[in-house]
Amino acid sequence: MTVIALLGTGTMGTAIGRRLLATGRRLTVWNRSPARTGPLVTAGARAAATPVEAARDADVVISMLTDATAVREVLLKVAAVVRPGTHLVEMSTIGPRAVAELAEHLPAGVPLVDAPVAGSAGAAEAGRLVVLAGGAEAAVDRVAPVLELLGTVRRCGGPGSGAALKLVLNTALVTAVTATADALAVAAAVGVDRRTAVEALATGPLGGAVARATATDAAFAVTLAAKDARLALDALGGEPAPVLQAAASVLANAPHPDGDIAILAGVRPTDASTHDKEQP
Repeated sequence: MTVIALLGTGTMGTAIGRRLLATGRRLTVWNRSPARTGPLVTAGARAAATPVEAARDADVVISMLTDATAVREVLLKVAAVVRPGTHLVEMSTIGPRAVAELAEHLPAGVPLVDAPVAGSAGAAEAGRLVVLAGGAEAAVDRVAPVLELLGTVRRCGGPGSGAALKLVLNTALVTAVTATADALAVAAAVGVDRRTAVEALATGPLGGAVARATATDAAFAVTLAAKDARLALDALGGEPAPVLQAAASVLANAPHPDGDIAILAGVRPTDASTHDKEQP
C-alpha cells in the first residue's frame, strides 16, 4: 500500500488528508503548528514532529503550504532524506517560476510533480477537486492513483504547467469576485435590492463568480488571494493587466485579510476567517 506524507494541514490540507484517510490510505502528517494536525490524527493519521520524519518512509510526499518560501524550505530538507523512488507532489499555489527553481535544487532521482487544485475544501473531502498536474509523464503516471482519489486529474504538460494553469484560474477568480463587488456597489447606488441584484447577476456573465461568493463550503483567505495575484503580476513581467492590478489593490487593502474572498462582494459575513493552507 502506498504510504503518503502530507506536509501542511490548514483548511485544504486537512480536507485532502480526510479524503485520503477515507479511501483507506496510510497517512503521516506534519504542520508547523502541531495542534493543527489533531483532526487528522483523530481520524487515523500519524503525526510527525518534523517534515523529515513525516517523509522518511513515504512513497508520495504531498505539500500544501502557504507560499514558495515555505515550500522551498520544507521540501529541500525532505528531498535530502527520502528513499529512492519517493515522489514529491507540490500542491500549493507558488507559480511556475518557483516550481522550476525548486526542481533545480532537488537531488537527482527525486521526481517532482506540481499539482495545485481547483476546488474548495468541501470538494476535496468529497473527491471532487480538479487536480492540475504538471511534470514528467512517468512521474505523473506514478502519482496519478493518489491524485485520482482527490478528484479529476487534468494533465497539463511538463514541469510547472500545473502551477501555470493555477495562476490563470486564480486570476479569473479574483478579478471576477472583485467585479461582482463593483456590480453590487452600482446596484446599491441605483436602488436595486441586493438580493435582486445577486439573483440577476447569477444568471449572467458573472454567474460563476456569484456562485463562488455565495458558497458556504469554500475557504480562500483574502491574504492568500492577494499573494496569488502578486504571483500572476510578477509572471506578466510588466505587461499591462489593469483589471488584475485593480483586483490586487483591492485584495491588498481589504479590511478583513483572514476572511474568505467572498467578503469582498459583501455576500458572506466579514467575521468569517479561514486559512487555506498550512500556517506558521
